[in-house]
Amino acid sequence: MHKGRDLMSERIQLQLSAMAHGGPALGRYEGRVVFVPYGVPGDTVVVEIEMSKKDWARARLLEVVTPSPDRASPPCPYFGPHGCGGCQWQHIRYEAQLGYKTAVVRDQLARLAGFSEAPVRPMQSVGEPWAYRNHVQLHPAPEGLGYISADDNRRVQPVERCLIMHPLLAELYEQLDLEIEGLVQLSLRAGVRTGQRMVIFETEDEEPFEIEVDVPVSCVLLRRDGLPITLVGWDFLEEEVAGHRYKVSAGSFFQVNTAGAEALVHTVSDMLAPQAHQRLLDLYAGVGLFSVSLAKHVARVIAIEENPISVLDARENLQRAGLDNVEVIQGDVTEMLSSLEGPIELVVADPPRAGCGTAVVTRLAELGVERLALVACDPATLARDARTLGECDYRLVEVCPLDLFPQTYHIESVALFVRG
Repeated sequence: MHKGRDLMSERIQLQLSAMAHGGPALGRYEGRVVFVPYGVPGDTVVVEIEMSKKDWARARLLEVVTPSPDRASPPCPYFGPHGCGGCQWQHIRYEAQLGYKTAVVRDQLARLAGFSEAPVRPMQSVGEPWAYRNHVQLHPAPEGLGYISADDNRRVQPVERCLIMHPLLAELYEQLDLEIEGLVQLSLRAGVRTGQRMVIFETEDEEPFEIEVDVPVSCVLLRRDGLPITLVGWDFLEEEVAGHRYKVSAGSFFQVNTAGAEALVHTVSDMLAPQAHQRLLDLYAGVGLFSVSLAKHVARVIAIEENPISVLDARENLQRAGLDNVEVIQGDVTEMLSSLEGPIELVVADPPRAGCGTAVVTRLAELGVERLALVACDPATLARDARTLGECDYRLVEVCPLDLFPQTYHIESVALFVRG
């Protein structure tokens, strides 16, 4: 055996030992880590090497010789390496998924941020492990609508039904009978606690068209510039979270798991422990999910959001809630922070997948922020932001992973950082 030799196309037997960031299982062979999608720790497998590097390799699963106790039979007929790319972990028992996701968060904090003993709670299940998504994005194919395939992002896997769609969407999907020329993407959204539903069309020519519906649903054409054009009904729906009703427009972001959104609100509130004399900064505020829930507990809230449609939603949601101590600023978070004056005691930040980044973290330190609740949808970017926060004299107190995305490798976490 020669460490570093080219393993390309070799067939080898492996014992898989852990799950890696991004979804595959991993084992070791000739001193190298070998990543195996659709494997499970505890599996003994036969694989074929598809990519060979000096320190690692990626392999295709050929045979499960001895299955792991955590291996499950996936119920979806479209699941697998050549099928639908929406789910990656249906072959793992749900209880085991929670444990593996906790381990991934700890591993990323250790590798990328230097936390040998990161204060990570066990992954918390929220809501149902199936039929939870209030928002799905479908693409056209000659055989019908479907999801981007697991092995080729240029190919669409048609699906007749989806096991992680909320029943409100599954029912709507079954009733769809569409022939829209130039359709690029079709999104289905639901307010699972209000019963409201919306179909969002994205087309090549972006020209409005006539559509007939015989069920209660809004239909919207969403242009590339974010402008919604109402075809039927309204250009928004409403959802209820933690006792508040939110307007969510067709072009606004909202968590795809409603129970998960509520868990995020409660977790952030518990971590920040807001007090009546404090000021709160809500970064990447969206439609005001956190501002609406936390404003009554503090003296003032400043919310910053770049999407102008979401800003309008946030302002209306705050007005509906009778809150007059919140200022919503439309603009880039990094740019808007430069004009703010401290002190600001509390921050909740829910950035996109890329994280907050050095400029934002450094500015928060300059503003004298005492407590920061950081919502992260990627453990790797959480770790990178945690490292930068540590360099700015912030201490990581705890990380609470929440399973907003069962049957997938995606991980949502809330981390509390305290100054000094």
